[in-house]
Amino acid sequence: MPAADDSVQRHRAAAPGKVGCAVLTVSDTRNLETDSGGALLARLLEDAGHRVVSRVIVRDDAQEIRAAASKALEDEACDALLLTGGTGVAPRDVTPEAIRPLLERELPGFGELFRQLSYQEIGAAALLSRALAGVCGEKLLFALPGSKGAIRTALEKLVLPELGHLLGVANKR
Repeated sequence: MPAADDSVQRHRAAAPGKVGCAVLTVSDTRNLETDSGGALLARLLEDAGHRVVSRVIVRDDAQEIRAAASKALEDEACDALLLTGGTGVAPRDVTPEAIRPLLERELPGFGELFRQLSYQEIGAAALLSRALAGVCGEKLLFALPGSKGAIRTALEKLVLPELGHLLGVANKR
């Protein structure tokens, strides 16, 4: 991993240590008892010291996804919304289309790096992912695939190392 320069180190040191996170699973077939991906996402966040302020499941429907995402983002306790599921290329995979209108600034590097890391793990099938991230007002939004392997890769290699830092920079005035 490249060494961080002084300014990045200062930003990281000033970043929030605990981030309030909402978890939103997109699935037509899961419920809270069978949602192993959402459970893993919540556990990884909590194990890293962050707070899971809500955990919801919504059907693969663009209007329902956008409504649930908007509701989560309205919660004052939520600093970051992490969605899992619906980021593939199947006709029912509409998460990116549902949430992109909520983004004020997209973070294209997230999707690019995620697919690069996925390629190292699963090969060319990584191009089927439409994972994305961005900033909504003063909050962060991440849309991840639904597989546990993808969730683990995204959280451990990208989201958790930069979550507080990213939130602090996104809210810098």
